[in-house]
Amino acid sequence: MNGLVRRCSCLIILLATGLNVCLADGQAGLQIPSASCEACHGAGGNKPVSPETPRLAGQEYDYLIAALLQYRNGARQNPIMGAMAKALDDAQIRDLAKYFSSQRGLTEKY
Repeated sequence: MNGLVRRCSCLIILLATGLNVCLADGQAGLQIPSASCEACHGAGGNKPVSPETPRLAGQEYDYLIAALLQYRNGARQNPIMGAMAKALDDAQIRDLAKYFSSQRGLTEKY
């Protein structure tokens, strides 16, 4: 039940933000996640709100792209991520993958 409450809370936050997934970073032109991503995955993708939510920081670039594409086309099933990924175009997916893969998290980045 507690996991369901967390998931519903994340979904409400995502809907309240209008599925605004990315904001431009003026320095590098890179798309960085807004509150929509951070609502569940935490700041920089490094503090998930529940054990069921993956840590994105430090994941491999290609893996993140593949996962988002699978959510977008329905090959991976998750109601929240499916809705989020459907709103992303290819450039946004690449930017998100670049951002999260460059964060310190699962692996040390040099």
